[in-house]
Amino acid sequence: MDDILEKQLTVWLKKQSKACGFYLYLTVVSGLLTGFSLIAQAYFIAAILEGIIISKLPRSEFNHAFVCLLALIPVRAFLAFARERSSFEAGKRLRLQIRNAVLDKLGELGPAFVKGKPAGSWASIVLEQVEDLHDFYARYLPQMVLAGLVPATILVAVFPLNWVTGLILLCTAPLIPVFMILVGKGAASANRKNFSALEKLSGHFMDRLKGLNTLKLFNRGKAEGKAIETASESFREKTMSVLRIAFLSSAVLEFFAAVSIALLAVYLGLGFLGHLNFGDYGAGFSLFTGMFVLILAPEYYQPLRDLGTHYHAKAQAIGAAEELTALLEYEPKTDDPATGSDGANHPVASIRWQSGVEVVAKNLTVTTHSGVTLAGPLSFHLDNGRHMAVVGPSGSGKTSLINGVLGFLPYQGSLKINGVELNSLPLSQWRSHLAWLGQDPQLFHGSVRDNVAMADPDMDDETVRSLLKKANVLDFVNQQALGTDHPVGEQMSGVSVGVAQRIALARALGQDAEMFILDEPTAGLDRISEEAVLAALHDAMATASCLMVTHRLDQLHRMDTILVLDKGTIVQQGRFEDLNSVPGLFRQMQTDETGHKEVKV
Repeated sequence: MDDILEKQLTVWLKKQSKACGFYLYLTVVSGLLTGFSLIAQAYFIAAILEGIIISKLPRSEFNHAFVCLLALIPVRAFLAFARERSSFEAGKRLRLQIRNAVLDKLGELGPAFVKGKPAGSWASIVLEQVEDLHDFYARYLPQMVLAGLVPATILVAVFPLNWVTGLILLCTAPLIPVFMILVGKGAASANRKNFSALEKLSGHFMDRLKGLNTLKLFNRGKAEGKAIETASESFREKTMSVLRIAFLSSAVLEFFAAVSIALLAVYLGLGFLGHLNFGDYGAGFSLFTGMFVLILAPEYYQPLRDLGTHYHAKAQAIGAAEELTALLEYEPKTDDPATGSDGANHPVASIRWQSGVEVVAKNLTVTTHSGVTLAGPLSFHLDNGRHMAVVGPSGSGKTSLINGVLGFLPYQGSLKINGVELNSLPLSQWRSHLAWLGQDPQLFHGSVRDNVAMADPDMDDETVRSLLKKANVLDFVNQQALGTDHPVGEQMSGVSVGVAQRIALARALGQDAEMFILDEPTAGLDRISEEAVLAALHDAMATASCLMVTHRLDQLHRMDTILVLDKGTIVQQGRFEDLNSVPGLFRQMQTDETGHKEVKV
């Protein structure tokens, strides 16, 4: 990682510290008060030893000093506890804000963007990399301040007693941060590689786990096991590289601190023996000065050693921040949201919704978030309350068109909803009038009722059962001991794909939408269930508009208009009877589908 990028990421990390609130300052204050209590303890210990050993004073003269010394023990314990709690709270608040920002950004970019990476990679970003920011705010940032304040406070206490000991402390202290910076540059690079390996391993493992049945059926279990082993070994090596740097830095920092303390001890020992007679301002070497300085010397270097120990947290955070900033600062390449294809500014407006929705596309080009064309230019008109089907070979741009209409992909050209450009509409308002049913039904952990009543959690049980009946799945629910409370597990465990599709249909029917957007709505269903579902959809869409993607051409006689796509463009457009009566891609697809059915029979 180059120095410029590292500085930019460090600045970004420090800007996020506002999320920690006053807990970050409380951590610093607690650490500074701990430093003051250490100086006080060193003073009382040195004073007691000086008085009893050298001055031969009775112990009763130091009762107050003993009481103060004992009182400082719980005070230090309380300050240490307060520092730990406040630092944890600071890191927790930061992680919560960053994680919310990541999830909001993913929600803004939509499922089309999310599918560009394996689920494991997103899990690594949302969980692991956000988690790795914690120590930067809970440990490193407060320690940076304390590494300057606590040693400075100790120097203020030491210099008036002996300027040589103060000078030794002052001159040896920079050795620790200098070496820490040198090691830190290597640690940042190692952490970056470690995150990359973790992301690769997470995505690789998750994809293989989801496709375990396929791998077993194609006898690829051992081969994929070796691939996971290779990715795991790569992650292990990079993790060990990070640990080697961390252990090396800790050992060297301890070495420098030990040498510096030894140098102090040698100077003071020679002074007590009378071989050195400078540095004491002419007052002579005393036991008080020697004990006070030697007790504080380890505490002088301790904040610097702690900073070195926590410096890997900075390297770790920088490695995580690179991926996080790339996501959070990602902006799709699209036109100004308030500007239509004619270049005129359109204010964000509300539509007067009625029964059905009118969709007018003119030279519509749907692109990826990075600006790559997926489909277009397309021009079509879906009138209010009419039904349109979109067909075509795989890869012709059907799903891209659907994602563009849903607002999940950016577009160029014009796409008007009831006369208003989609780019100028709040997407939440637009989607609140849609009912969507995809080819891969997504049910969430909970009950059947929870999934059906997702749009309206207050939906009564009678309505839920009515929707399940329309979707031809009520018989299945009635057969379950818990009825509508039948549990749906993670990844839709507990129900078959066909049942899940019909529960998702019941959920869509319950939205009372002005427009239905359907992507292979009968995928995974048997012939009888398919006819029942299509009949239910036909009844539900009697007064609503519909845009449906399908490969089943024998059911399209119910549709008002059919768009035939090929390689991202419209090659045919019209009613079922008209398209089936003229040569072209639609009739060829119809012939192929009929031929396949005959072969199956």
